[in-house]
Amino acid sequence: MNNLFFAFLCTLVFSNFCFSQNNSAISSDNESLSNPKLVVGIVVDQMRYDYLTRFYDRYGEGGFKRLLNEGFEFKNNHFNYIPTYTGPGHASVYTGTYPAIHGIIANDWYDKEIKQSVYCAQDDDVNPVGTTHNAGKMSPHRMKTTSITDQLRLHTQQKSRVIGISIKDRGAILPAGHSGTAYWFHGKKEGNWISSSFYMKSLPAWVQHFNTSSIAESYLNDTWNTLYPLETYTESGPDLSPYEDKFKGVENSVFPYDLKSLALDNGNFDIIKETPFGNNITTDFAMAAIDGEQLGKNNITDFLAISYSSPDYIGHTFGPNAVEVQDNYLRLDLEIERLLKFLDMEVGKNNYLIFLTADHGAVHNPNYLQSQNIPAGFFNRSDLETQLKEFSVYTFSVDLIEKIQSNQVFLNKEALKTKNLKSEDVQQTLADFILTYPQIDKVFTRKNLEGNTYNRDTGYLVQNGFNQKRSGDLVFVLDPAVISTWYENGGTTHGSGFTYDTHVPLIFFGNGIKKGHTYQKSEITDITPTLSALLGIARPNGSTGRVLTELFE
Repeated sequence: MNNLFFAFLCTLVFSNFCFSQNNSAISSDNESLSNPKLVVGIVVDQMRYDYLTRFYDRYGEGGFKRLLNEGFEFKNNHFNYIPTYTGPGHASVYTGTYPAIHGIIANDWYDKEIKQSVYCAQDDDVNPVGTTHNAGKMSPHRMKTTSITDQLRLHTQQKSRVIGISIKDRGAILPAGHSGTAYWFHGKKEGNWISSSFYMKSLPAWVQHFNTSSIAESYLNDTWNTLYPLETYTESGPDLSPYEDKFKGVENSVFPYDLKSLALDNGNFDIIKETPFGNNITTDFAMAAIDGEQLGKNNITDFLAISYSSPDYIGHTFGPNAVEVQDNYLRLDLEIERLLKFLDMEVGKNNYLIFLTADHGAVHNPNYLQSQNIPAGFFNRSDLETQLKEFSVYTFSVDLIEKIQSNQVFLNKEALKTKNLKSEDVQQTLADFILTYPQIDKVFTRKNLEGNTYNRDTGYLVQNGFNQKRSGDLVFVLDPAVISTWYENGGTTHGSGFTYDTHVPLIFFGNGIKKGHTYQKSEITDITPTLSALLGIARPNGSTGRVLTELFE
């Protein structure tokens, strides 16, 4: 444990000691409560399912293995929509429904009313708290439905304390719902945890104390080297690999990484996000929140939503086959163990309930796949846009393409009206053309998605991700293992409906959870209905998932 954080936490624990004496004693190991005192939701950003199995023998006994060996695992857990991005992923986990209903259709999307791109957590009507930077102008107002955390607050007359924590703003804001409180990390030259006026007027004392404790500075002055000897990382490719991107200011992506020397070229404190130290400071802050907010200290269930976002930054830069990714997960395993031990001590072994999942997976870098004779490639959106505009002018004597974003085409409604063109006919004509484009597998028109019900395969996934008001007029699907040309120099991304993006872990652990596993398919939207059943509260108002009865059998 970081020495500065240990000193900070000791001070915080001592300051809360007298308060704790007024609460009931922590239950013994064999005591079972009807409801947990604390629910902890853990979302690991970009965690493919096979990271559990591929690195299993390298994990310790107290982290991922403890969850697997003492909890209940759903081994065939998938996302049930496209696109598999961070914003929709977190929203779907906590609302129990998909983008068609909760409205978070991407991280960013084109707003047809104001004719510009908007960010899923952006809110120009609120003010930053803890900073003057626009990074604090955030809220969940674009999420249309309630979350499990909202329902818990409603059920307990707002007595339940709900805290969302993440390096990424959206990873904290969407899980905390509309009635909880969210904190996220702002790097740049500040290195502080911040919030917005949507939640509060000023940061509470425990957050201010954390921000002035120099914990972030200690990580910025550290060096990222492999946790174990480099030659033991046989589950990954070579350290020097042509399929990886790299930090700015280095010649190659090889260990070690001296953060202090790299900070200036990589956003100062932002570089922490792109290393396992981002996980460390997230755990530090989560533990500080448990003490600062006295979570799990009475018989009214509280909720702590933790999103570990650094694995996504690391995955994007280096790709699934990198030593950096493996080292991140070996270190994250230690963070999970540290968190569990803290919960055992502060809340009590049988007094908390955990679920762990991810917001999406990731694909191997296409150049690496091609080197193994596996079909893969890169897609240039700008080239498609140029050709589609030219085709539109040639066919309709007008450029009807207003915007292409997130594999969706938005038509210019004014131009359609001026030319007296029927939107449905234009959609089909453009769809037929797009389908001739290399590396595009399928195209769906708005008419298709509004007029049909798809019960399986790609159409089902696209329809679940299609919001009538917010989505475009055409949605196209790329071939397997085809991603943006942005990653031609290395690294990876996500967003598809293929299993490398949809198959993610799901583990329940703790209060009321039996040991076991199942290979029966579960979907990401099943998490919240199951939690609602476990807690005996109403499901979120847009929930479409099922209760995972395997937990109760």
